[in-house]
Amino acid sequence: MNSVPVPEPLLPEPTFYAAPDAAARQRLVDTHRPTLERAVETLRARTHWSPYPEDPAAYGTDAEAEGERAFHALLDKPFPLDQPGRDGTVGPLPAEGGEVSPYGFGLGISYPHSDPEALLAGAEAAAGEWRQAGALVRAAVCLEILARINARSAEFAQAAMHTSGHGPVMGFHAGAVHAQDRGLEAVAAAYTEQTRLPARALWTKPLPSGEPCSMEKTFTPAGLGTALLVGNRIFPAWSGYAGLFASLATGNPVIVKPHPAAVLPLALTVAVARDVLTAAGFAPGLVALAAEHPGEGLARALAVRPEIRIVDFTGTTAFGRWLKDNARHAQLFTSTTAVNTVLIESTEHYAAMLDNLAFSLALYSGQLCTSPQNILIPRAGIRTDLGRKGHLDVVADLAAAVTRLLTDDAFACDLLGALCGPAEAASAELAASGALGPVVLAGRTVHHPRHPRATVRTPTLVALDAARPQDRAALAHARPGPVFFTVAVDSADDGIALLHTTATTAGSLSAGAWTASEQVEHAVTRACADAGVMLSLGMTGDWYLTQSAVYSDLHGTGANPASDHAFCDGAFVARRFRTVEVRRRV
Repeated sequence: MNSVPVPEPLLPEPTFYAAPDAAARQRLVDTHRPTLERAVETLRARTHWSPYPEDPAAYGTDAEAEGERAFHALLDKPFPLDQPGRDGTVGPLPAEGGEVSPYGFGLGISYPHSDPEALLAGAEAAAGEWRQAGALVRAAVCLEILARINARSAEFAQAAMHTSGHGPVMGFHAGAVHAQDRGLEAVAAAYTEQTRLPARALWTKPLPSGEPCSMEKTFTPAGLGTALLVGNRIFPAWSGYAGLFASLATGNPVIVKPHPAAVLPLALTVAVARDVLTAAGFAPGLVALAAEHPGEGLARALAVRPEIRIVDFTGTTAFGRWLKDNARHAQLFTSTTAVNTVLIESTEHYAAMLDNLAFSLALYSGQLCTSPQNILIPRAGIRTDLGRKGHLDVVADLAAAVTRLLTDDAFACDLLGALCGPAEAASAELAASGALGPVVLAGRTVHHPRHPRATVRTPTLVALDAARPQDRAALAHARPGPVFFTVAVDSADDGIALLHTTATTAGSLSAGAWTASEQVEHAVTRACADAGVMLSLGMTGDWYLTQSAVYSDLHGTGANPASDHAFCDGAFVARRFRTVEVRRRV
């Protein structure tokens, strides 16, 4: 690892107030301090590292089978979670709010429904001791939660597959270990910001009288108050852990309101967190699950409560706007619909470019928030290492690359996953019918060998022309499911301008460009910097523009409508606490 020099010791020695569980908390600090130090250093250096192995084999030869057994043991019974204010259950039938796997079966799990008043009261009652514990103890408790979740990664992967439709690899990565990385990243960033000021300082100023004025000053981070995490269906853990652990680590209780179709990943998380908090001598009410009845609108009801001081939300643009209009009293961290664009201007690696882009389109059926939708190609064609390629040649070759990638149905199912809901399936069918424009590649239905009722569709490519106003307008709207547009543009400059407009008006989380021209690279880099969108240049091989490297890449910028924050910079954690000073005359 490329490291940067850091002063020793990196972390200050912990100081504990008198508490009966001080010894247990000290053990957690001793256990997790090396991981926290490494995470803080890695976050500063932006290098590659993770304490959570990506390979399922690293968790034991039977880990995957054990994870599947653990998942099946949860089905068709009440979820084991003891919370105050219980006034009923959510589920298990779909009509009662029960989850249905995108792979074609009901989970049959019922969750406790709690009176929101009881959850808010429990959070408030638990907050005081948690804030007094200090940044280092809070970080150590958070890392213990993540460590216990990591030990059950295969189970969490199954939960992701059967609520969000992930394939096995995506489930293990985005639903488990990479989500854990996001949580640890947030804890490291939170600890860094909370310790930016010294805990104590001696201040002395000479005075004309000859007697200096001396004061001892203390600086203590204090959380804002109860946080609300509103989960989404696509990535409930990956998109939720950053806010959950950033709020916890900065001293705030968290109420977790999961998406009704993806309760299980966050319910498992809440259960682990409450167990760890109890073992460390803290009130479990610091983390609570707020499962909702169908049509209850619990996120809206909670978000406007004055006790809620922080809201994390990933989901629809409409609800993100509602939060900004109605939850003005809270610190908001919202990430909403993104329309991502790539420009193909020229390349010295034509075949590798096509393979890389084809994989990016197929991965999780284009349901990633960073999946490209609009593929801009100059109508005059592009220059490549294989000679000049006309616009239609590039489109045809891309369609062929997608088809070649997904020829084997078993591999296709693992890569594509299942469409997570009816909206995605309807969008795919509409595009394949030609209703959106000329079909370059019609997506096909793939039979899943283990789950015959799963809806699995290969990508559909639709040809549009940016010179037509109706086509240009369509490019500003996100299409759910595996639907992608190949777009003829007048020139590279026209494409860059369209990329910029799309990012600033519709919102983008990622952009890509393939060019062998320094002039074009400079222009697209400037456009993305101005639009506030991360740019990937010349992607080939086994790294894709859809991927985000935790501890290194910043996911989102907060500079365009797709997101008002970044995972995970200082602003993402520093807005969750304030520093309180006490001065004493010496």
